[in-house]
Amino acid sequence: MAHSAAPFQFSLLLLVVILSLLSFSSGLPFDESPEKTGFRVSLTRVDAGKKNLTELQLVQRAIINRVKTRLDRLSAITKNAPNDDIQAPIYVGDGEFLMHLSIGTPAVPFLAIMDTGSDLIWTQCKPCSNCFNQSTPVFEPALSSSFSNVTCSSELCKALSNSRCGKGCEYLNRYGDESSSEGFLAMETLTFGESAQRVSVPNIGFGCGVDNKGKGWNKAAGLVGLGRGPLSLVSQLGSKKFSYCLTSIGDNKSSSLLFGSLADLNLSNGAVLKTTPLIKNPILPSFYYLSLEGITVGQTLLPIPKSLFQLGSDGGGGVILDSGTTITSLHEDAFEVLKQVFKAQTKLRVSNLYTRGLEVCFDLPSQDVKDIKVPKLVFHFKGLDLELPVENYMIADTKLGVVCLAMGATGRLSIFGNIQQQNMLVLHDLEKETVSFIPTKCDQL
Repeated sequence: MAHSAAPFQFSLLLLVVILSLLSFSSGLPFDESPEKTGFRVSLTRVDAGKKNLTELQLVQRAIINRVKTRLDRLSAITKNAPNDDIQAPIYVGDGEFLMHLSIGTPAVPFLAIMDTGSDLIWTQCKPCSNCFNQSTPVFEPALSSSFSNVTCSSELCKALSNSRCGKGCEYLNRYGDESSSEGFLAMETLTFGESAQRVSVPNIGFGCGVDNKGKGWNKAAGLVGLGRGPLSLVSQLGSKKFSYCLTSIGDNKSSSLLFGSLADLNLSNGAVLKTTPLIKNPILPSFYYLSLEGITVGQTLLPIPKSLFQLGSDGGGGVILDSGTTITSLHEDAFEVLKQVFKAQTKLRVSNLYTRGLEVCFDLPSQDVKDIKVPKLVFHFKGLDLELPVENYMIADTKLGVVCLAMGATGRLSIFGNIQQQNMLVLHDLEKETVSFIPTKCDQL
């Protein structure tokens, strides 16, 4: 008996080792693995490096090149929410921030647009029948040892609203401006972070785009969706928390996207965390909806009916938190009230200059926007009153001698944009379904 126990113990030990290896290779959510409790991804603004442009010109460039098409697309989606023909809510090239990451084994670096308003992760792949120019080498699946195809019967394939079964799980995304991405769903290892902090996550489902058309991509090689759907990076990681911290638009400094234990790294000082609930729209489940109850300008709570910010039973309306839209855009009736009160309370002369894309502008009496006196601006979310720093809603051009309110009007769907989120740690707690805005010097994280 003593001799027969040794082979049994060895077999048992071998079985445990094999099961451990299988568990690791299956791709556990990263925050369940000690070495992957959290990681940081560097973000760069699409227009970073254009030092000859003022902050106002950068905002106008974003509005002209990206914001209008994004607003039109988001509005079209909410108007046609039950329509199965409506695809992912993103115009090609209309995002604001580029993510730095790598794909495959060995890892191939590439830049992708970060988008909290969509789900699918995709990049261009070889052999490519039609690919736009990108600043990094196009990913070649045949050279990666960690690449695998996704079957049509897989849950990831079923999560695609626009898939078809051909040689594999194929997708076609049309974006309404004659832009599109066509390819197939696959799985790969994605690598995030730099040097010693690099984290590789296996078995991430993504779109391998082999026929891609569109304008405005410039540096980007694809897109990373951070929405609430099953195909997004957030969902595939199984992350309970993520956050981002965006530097000021004119700084040309890196911003950060944080996952896992790093997501709330700014809260180690025991600060009291104020939160507002994230609302779910069952018709458009990918978006992060907020409960906006009112807005104060100066000492005046604006007479805006709450219904203008509420999510309708048809899936339309409401307010979404969006990293990909530059300026906050409010329901046109709400913005009209804000505009009139803001002008009346601002002791500056209304500018006669034509400032494309921005409706409320004043003559600038000082070289520093921080020196001007304008009414305070407070967004009253459910459970959280967010008073914005002046630089998060007033954008100046000292050469033109003008300063403008970085907000505008839109249709039924309102959007809380990234200018208003500058230098705040925007923490999404997906387990508690809340979001927080914590004042932070984002360039010092």
